[in-house]
Amino acid sequence: MDIVTIETPSLGDRTYVVIDGDVAAVIDPQRDIDRVLEVLESRGATLEAVFETHLHNDYVTGGYQLARTLGAAYHLHADEDVAFEHESLRDGDEVKVGTFVIRAVHTPGHTPTHLSYVLSDGQDDVAVFTGGSMLYGSVGRTDLISEEMTEGLTRSQYRSVRRLADLLDDETEVRPTHGFGSFCSSGDTAERGGSTIGQERRDNQALQIDDEDDFVAELLAGLDAYPAYYAHMAPLNRRGPAPVDLSPVELVDVTELKRRIHAGEWVVDLRSRTAFAHAHLHGTINIELADSASTYLGWLIEWGTPVTLIGDSEEQVAEMQRQLVRIGIDRPTGQRPDGVDGIPAADLAAYRTVGFIELREAVEAGADPWVLDARMQLERAGRHIDGAHHIPLHELLARLDEIPSDREVWVHCASGYRASIAASLLARSGRRPVLVDGQFDELAPDLFDLTVDAS
Repeated sequence: MDIVTIETPSLGDRTYVVIDGDVAAVIDPQRDIDRVLEVLESRGATLEAVFETHLHNDYVTGGYQLARTLGAAYHLHADEDVAFEHESLRDGDEVKVGTFVIRAVHTPGHTPTHLSYVLSDGQDDVAVFTGGSMLYGSVGRTDLISEEMTEGLTRSQYRSVRRLADLLDDETEVRPTHGFGSFCSSGDTAERGGSTIGQERRDNQALQIDDEDDFVAELLAGLDAYPAYYAHMAPLNRRGPAPVDLSPVELVDVTELKRRIHAGEWVVDLRSRTAFAHAHLHGTINIELADSASTYLGWLIEWGTPVTLIGDSEEQVAEMQRQLVRIGIDRPTGQRPDGVDGIPAADLAAYRTVGFIELREAVEAGADPWVLDARMQLERAGRHIDGAHHIPLHELLARLDEIPSDREVWVHCASGYRASIAASLLARSGRRPVLVDGQFDELAPDLFDLTVDAS
């Protein structure tokens, strides 16, 4: 028996393929199921069963289409409200696949109907697939359903993780779906490739805090905002998502790009933030292709707005297209895979890029720059520049009227990535951004005794 892990860094999630000779089961597959199909084909295995730990809030599942495509049984909690036929499971139910057995354990907390799955070889419990329940050092967040349910789900999460620890031996492998950069995690998760029940007993948040009330208070205090697109994921998953089309979208010329920008559509430039700052088509939005690109696009965009992609290559555009289908943006309306090559100079814009040292030098020279901190609330609470205006990136579009149009706006985040998105949104709105590109937490502490103009 072998467990193959398929990682999705763009969402901080993992899919698992359990293979026993020529049969297999899959837990929590992502929507681009071609990756699962490649694993099955390479191993000569037939898929017999698909298991969902929960109705996902951070991505569109591939489980529905994978099961339909390969004729496999699709397993969900019996109380999930979905619009399609499936195999219902409750606490303690077992499913045999080849020589191994998967046992459902009800672990509410991340969602009310959340299931974890214990994998047994017939004699011993080999692994537990914990979805958004027990993560590496932490647990899945509990505030994604509703504010009214959050405290109750947090208490359930505490009990669920402790129940898993009581049920399973130290040697049992822990295989969570979330927790590798996912916003579905309640806090920072340990950076490791694997874990066991024994290791989680030693350092998991829910197993180190002995008092349930203390756990609830600590977990809730550590929750910050989560992506707005999450609101659309569970409804899509309940309906049964459609197949994806990852074929290249049509090419778009400069005239059409300008028309789309004028119409309020999103034309997203995937090039590096340095390249974008140096030269970009006026009105485009810079979301540099990286693991978090689709997360921030989905977080910021008004749902349903058409998206056109600009990149340095067809491969760059194709990668973003794959990221987008995972969050329910099925088909960009066009692409320009050759960057700004051939775009007339009159249509190009630029803004300055500086580092934090240049920011200090500007303050010391008496420039009093208008500084915008685009980090999240908990980040700013840890350490910030006195006088800097705080507007988290996800609130920026709704708060543009707070930002002056007659001054340069020096915008920073923790690394420059979110600041580059913010700078492009400011430029699109007619502001004059200066991108502060650098690692906030790696700077000398004495940089943060400076005070900037708060007016």
